[in-house]
Amino acid sequence: MDASTKAHQILDRLPKGGLFAGHQWRITPAPFPLEPKLTKELESLGRILLKFYQAADLLYRQSAMKKQPNWIAEWLERGKPQSVIELQRDQAFKTQLPRVIRPDILLTEEGWHITELDSVPGGIGLTGWLNNAYENVIGDRMGMLNGFSGIFRPTDTVHIMVSEESATYLPEMEWLSRQLGDRFSVCDSTFTNFKEGDSVYRFFELFDLPNIEASDFLFAAARKKSIQITAPPKSYLEEKMLFALFWNRNLKEFWQRELGIKYTRQLEKVIPETWIIDPTPLPPHAAIPGLELTQWGQLADLSQKNRQLILKLSGFNERSWGSRSVRLGADLPQTEWAEAVELAIFEFDTSPWILQRYKKPRTVQHDWFNFETESTIPMKGRVRLCPYYFVPRLN
Repeated sequence: MDASTKAHQILDRLPKGGLFAGHQWRITPAPFPLEPKLTKELESLGRILLKFYQAADLLYRQSAMKKQPNWIAEWLERGKPQSVIELQRDQAFKTQLPRVIRPDILLTEEGWHITELDSVPGGIGLTGWLNNAYENVIGDRMGMLNGFSGIFRPTDTVHIMVSEESATYLPEMEWLSRQLGDRFSVCDSTFTNFKEGDSVYRFFELFDLPNIEASDFLFAAARKKSIQITAPPKSYLEEKMLFALFWNRNLKEFWQRELGIKYTRQLEKVIPETWIIDPTPLPPHAAIPGLELTQWGQLADLSQKNRQLILKLSGFNERSWGSRSVRLGADLPQTEWAEAVELAIFEFDTSPWILQRYKKPRTVQHDWFNFETESTIPMKGRVRLCPYYFVPRLN
């Protein structure tokens, strides 16, 4: 099939109104190719990331119970209301983990790196549609649909609750629901008409709880086990600072014990060095590992050459998603970088920031189809891979 025919087929299959509200994309006649070695590595990554979440969950709970240092829970709870802390510590959710795991992966000259993890990700419906539209894709045509439906019990009635904050993703969630059949439906954040045994997919952020009208009812029902909810309301598992905890030298033995040496070393290769911007003064003889700074204010004085670093909010904030808070030091003038550093230090008590070593994506080329000229156009760009891993429900 020629490129024109394939591109028109894909365009014709787009749902009316698209998949993301207010967004359109260029269309390529063929999916982006991945090397077999990378494909194999990605296919084995899911179990490693699930193990990472299990370890991070244990680390927080042990810290909250004084079995690990207090500062771990203090970092992960900083800036959060007591109601959120009580919710995530509730015994009803003790053993629960996210059932959808999506890393953000950059292809670099050195290989590939995971810059973030998302356990309440958008794009499930979009990726499911793409898998249907293109041939020879990883996970096959039904992979996303089967994966998502598999995180619920086969007989569950499933409500996908989409908040106003997440309304951009409403069209893709409606498409997803239609594909999965009558057991699935989309509801807004005022819905409370749940029946005993129903399941809810939480597609809203926990910082947005004041705007989720049904939240009190929803979590009360989940606490009583009359409904099931995923992702569980554990805000600490939605923090980017988990990567800073992974790199914290004081916790090296913990990660090696819980992940095993093999998984720890694999993650060390792909997770960039990450720090939390905690302005607590260091002892006079101490320095921040890997940066050799004695206090965070010195970060502002680094030369542009030495600013291959990214600042971004850790989580629990409306600016913490969609790259809204991302500041790349090498791209900013000195004054703007200094302002970003000052803000990160200032906001530590209410909205902590992290610093991450920047791994520059490599430039690749791929064709898109111009429907006006009826021709393929080569486009240079950088790739962010977003594989989805689903944790099936077994009972």
